[in-house]
Amino acid sequence: MHIRLWSGRRLHTYLKIGTFVLVGICYFAFLFRESLNAFEHRERATTAELEAAEAYAEPSKQQLKLKRQQLHRQRVLARLRASQQANRSAALAEEAQNAVSASTLNPVYEYSEELHSRTEHELKLRRDHLATVCDRYKLQEKYPPNPWEFFISPGHNNLVWCNVFKAASSTWMYYFNILAGYDLKYLQRTEVQPLELARQRFPRPELSELVELLPSALSFLFVRDPFERILSAYRNKLEGNRNSFYKALGTKIVHRYRRRSLNVAFPRCGPTFEEFVRFLIQEHAAGNRFDEHWAPVYSFCTPCSVNFTIIGKTETFQRDSEFIIRQAGLESLLLGKLPRRKLRKIGNQARSGVKSEELVERYFGELDRSTLDQLLNIYRIDFELFDYDYLKYYNMVHSWSLEQSPTAPQAKSGPRAGTDVLTTSATLSLRTAAAPAA
Repeated sequence: MHIRLWSGRRLHTYLKIGTFVLVGICYFAFLFRESLNAFEHRERATTAELEAAEAYAEPSKQQLKLKRQQLHRQRVLARLRASQQANRSAALAEEAQNAVSASTLNPVYEYSEELHSRTEHELKLRRDHLATVCDRYKLQEKYPPNPWEFFISPGHNNLVWCNVFKAASSTWMYYFNILAGYDLKYLQRTEVQPLELARQRFPRPELSELVELLPSALSFLFVRDPFERILSAYRNKLEGNRNSFYKALGTKIVHRYRRRSLNVAFPRCGPTFEEFVRFLIQEHAAGNRFDEHWAPVYSFCTPCSVNFTIIGKTETFQRDSEFIIRQAGLESLLLGKLPRRKLRKIGNQARSGVKSEELVERYFGELDRSTLDQLLNIYRIDFELFDYDYLKYYNMVHSWSLEQSPTAPQAKSGPRAGTDVLTTSATLSLRTAAAPAA
């Protein structure tokens, strides 16, 4: 019994001790937590006081120096940007002043009602002149509408364009690609040919579609002096043999028309302009279809059958193009959208910097008069339809060509020199067959 009592008291004592220890641990844990909270609070307060003190404290010398350097750099950059902007503006102004005949629609003149009226009157005279020549030779019956190279944009006031290659066509191809919805940046960086892009959105129309749309359409084309146009095509496609297709054609022309000594290989350069002209004459005589770059406009775009609203010319390209754009209500879409790399002259200067007039005289100086007569037989309708002068080319042929050329016609009498070439029998017969443009 004594043992049981002793055991009970011992257990009671242990329980008291355990209870006191547990209470002590809890108390000390509480004190430790409160101490940590107080320490963290003091740390936050100290940090806030330091930040406030730094904010209101005066900057150090090093900080002031860095700030002055930063301000100086900002001023220098601002002056540099202002100088660059001034130089850019001056360059643009100079380009605009020199681009009266440029292949662009960034107008350098102020549009006015007076200019609009004058342009409208001149375009009417061109249409009337073309209609007169068409009636004179009954060309409507000979050349029915040919829709092959037409572009139709029904979503833009039924705009219809016949693409005459080598007559500022690249500019309007660019505009039609804008109308097709292509992004401007994409058009400037893509390697895809503009014609291929345009045809993806504007497929070649059927004849019935073209005929149905024309009465309500704003239709137009651009033309150029026919001989300047074929010279441009020759220099771009055949001179130097840069394109593989035209390189093969050039080789064919050289082998067909170039005289060479036995056992002497042909040179690797392309055909001469005189050889190219002989090729055109023979192809026309054989009734073969011409490449679109030198096909006559009267058979290619058939203006006598289509009755275009506007007949533009490369000589007045900028003015005529802006007139078309305003008539179609496309100012916001097209005006000023041509990239700067396309701002080069098209009417009076070639890429080499030589004026077109000088180039024409240089290349046509290779021809004799008989060759010129035969070439005019192909393109004289274009000369008459669009009121270009072909007689000036008789002053460009070699002065000895009449006597030395085996194909040259014999003059009736008198020496051939200067402007006498205009009165020889071949020219008179040509003028009888087709009255010269006024």
